[in-house]
Amino acid sequence: MKLVIINYGAGNIKSIQFAFKRLGHEAILSNNPEEIKSADKIIFPGVGEASSAMSMLRESGLDTLIPKLKQPVLGICLGMQLLCKSTQEGNTKGLGIFQTEVKRFSNAMKVPQMGWNVIKDLKSDLFKGISDNEYMYLVHSYYAEHCNETIAKTDYGINYASALQHENFYGVQFHPEKSGQEGAKILENFLNL
Repeated sequence: MKLVIINYGAGNIKSIQFAFKRLGHEAILSNNPEEIKSADKIIFPGVGEASSAMSMLRESGLDTLIPKLKQPVLGICLGMQLLCKSTQEGNTKGLGIFQTEVKRFSNAMKVPQMGWNVIKDLKSDLFKGISDNEYMYLVHSYYAEHCNETIAKTDYGINYASALQHENFYGVQFHPEKSGQEGAKILENFLNL
């Protein structure tokens, strides 16, 4: 299986590579459109700030390539947020795969949300063998609002979409690569889609 992690300069790539290595798969880092198009599965990661991440995607032409991909794509953290219509972070227009907006948590909450929290109301083969109220590791100041594409929910002062799916595109707000055995199971489920 050819597994490609989109490399556009937006962090947390090594831990994702190690997570797949533990599952017995070599993940290639690439920003080459031909290599990405020929992959069986694609990971769209991201840590950092939305507007600069979108600039990097535009500079490399990946902003037009990603929405056209037909194989399973998994957006992680900022990667998921960039697949949404827009984000309040830097008033950034996203790739428009998921029909929802990304908003900042209220200042009434400790921001960023950092650490373990539960995911619930799971709907998707992505969560095969994962129980409701399983703990996942999160670090984020912005959240995706619920929409028809919500496949997991989390509470942090507000109930928000911690995972989304539209056709071949999946997004998770949490970091499966840092979420122990259950996170590894989600990555394995993605490989088996």
